[in-house]
Amino acid sequence: MILQIDTQDALPIYAQLRDQIVLGIAGGRLEQGEALPSVRRLGADLGINFHTVSKAYTALHDEGYIVMDRRRGAVVARRTAGGADFLSKLGRNITLSAAEAVCHNMGGDEFMAFCAECYRNVNGEKGDSS
Repeated sequence: MILQIDTQDALPIYAQLRDQIVLGIAGGRLEQGEALPSVRRLGADLGINFHTVSKAYTALHDEGYIVMDRRRGAVVARRTAGGADFLSKLGRNITLSAAEAVCHNMGGDEFMAFCAECYRNVNGEKGDSS
C-alpha cells in the first residue's frame, strides 16, 4: 500500500490518509479482509504521529470501510450497500461539488460527464459507459 501525504495541503493529514485508503479499497488495491499496518507502524513509515493514523482509522471504522479485530488489527471490511447516513453524506458532497461547478461556469452536462469519468477512473473502468 503506497500512500502519499502532502504536508503542504490544506486538507488535514488524517483526512488525506482516510481518503487514500478509501481510494485504495475502491480501486482494488486494498481487498476485503486485507490487514492494514498498525497505527504505530504506519505512523512511523509515513513520518507522522500515530494519533493521526488512529484518527484516520477511527473515521474509516465509523464509516464502515474497515473493521477492528483484536488479533489482526485494522482490516478492510466487506463491501455493503450504502445506508441512509452514507447517502446523506454523499448527497452533501455531490451538492457542494455541483455548486462549485456552477460557480466556475461548468454546464450540467459537462459536470455529469466529468462525474461519470471520475467514477470510471476510480472503479477501474475503461472507455465510455454512458
